[in-house]
Amino acid sequence: MLKDLVEYIARSLVDNPDEVSVHEIEGEQTSVIELKVAKEDLGKVIGKQGRTARAMRTILGAASTKARKRSVLEILE
Repeated sequence: MLKDLVEYIARSLVDNPDEVSVHEIEGEQTSVIELKVAKEDLGKVIGKQGRTARAMRTILGAASTKARKRSVLEILE
């Protein structure tokens, strides 16, 4: 569910939605969601001074609280 949420948001932001890949690594209490986009779309996902990335992390935090799990978003280059 959280993986799909991150993928949906990322695909909406970038110019090359086909190059968006999201990988979820699940632990017992924490899951790490790795987001990878095309090099030219990296700025769109991070945003000015990291605002977009911070907003995505906030949304993910709210959704993971509802799912009673802690989630961390990693944006890979």
